[in-house]
Amino acid sequence: MDAMSDADVSAALVRVGLPADSPVRRLAGLTNLNYLVDTPDGRVVLRIPGEGTSVYIDRRSEEIAARATAAVGVNAEVLHFDATDGLMVTRFVEGATTMTPDGFRDLGSVARAGEVLRRLHTTSDRFAVDFQLFPQLATFNTILAEKGTRLPDEWAEVEALAQRTEDVLLASPRATVPSHCDPLCENFLDTGTRMYLIDYEYGGNNDPMWDLGDLSVEGSFGPEQDALLLRSYFGHEPTAHDVGRMTAYKALCDVLWSLWGWVQFAKGNPVDDFWAYGLARFRRCADLMVTAAYQEHLAAISAPGSES
Repeated sequence: MDAMSDADVSAALVRVGLPADSPVRRLAGLTNLNYLVDTPDGRVVLRIPGEGTSVYIDRRSEEIAARATAAVGVNAEVLHFDATDGLMVTRFVEGATTMTPDGFRDLGSVARAGEVLRRLHTTSDRFAVDFQLFPQLATFNTILAEKGTRLPDEWAEVEALAQRTEDVLLASPRATVPSHCDPLCENFLDTGTRMYLIDYEYGGNNDPMWDLGDLSVEGSFGPEQDALLLRSYFGHEPTAHDVGRMTAYKALCDVLWSLWGWVQFAKGNPVDDFWAYGLARFRRCADLMVTAAYQEHLAAISAPGSES
């Protein structure tokens, strides 16, 4: 995303009560523009929402989630939030490293990620909206059918397995909790002693195992990292039910984003090769779901008395 003009940044600074000539430095961001700002009271981050993002992001719900998680020390402190468009200022987390898949090769960081997810799920006030996974999958499938998009030949088998997974999860429901729902590695900030989790644009009340499964997928976690993430989250060895539930959401996470990528392709979004993006995620979930071990995980979810 291109940077805004100096005048636009200055106008945003004035809107949030900061001097127009405050020293700023551009930070990374996929869909929004982020700037590190020096102020007399310390460094802050100015988040200028990307053009058109409020069409698909409920900024009022995001504000509720951002402030609720900041109040319990999970998110960076929120200093300003304009729900009309998502203009936000947060306290800069000093001494923190923005995480990446490579950064999560450090098992200490994996453990801290489990701890911050537990704090999020158990201490935050509930969010304003629920994360609706299965209706969203149905919506994407409808869009693709209406546009006549031809999916890979193997999709029918994966779709059937996804339906079986949905049936198993719905037959063994778990109470929803405030969840991030989009835990990209880059949304984790690690100080070396504590992890923070930022950016609640997609936050909603959800099955807690979604966040763990999604982080595992986004971070390309191996078995050792998955096991440590679960132990850190629960504070003890996870049950087969919990391992199975996390694994199911690892698969469904890729199903969701495969369909999302193909919807972008069908709509002619020119930003990226969304067909290839969807195909890569589809191949990964297919490789997982067709294994005998995956069926064992589904059986563990259904086993009576298997919950933690």
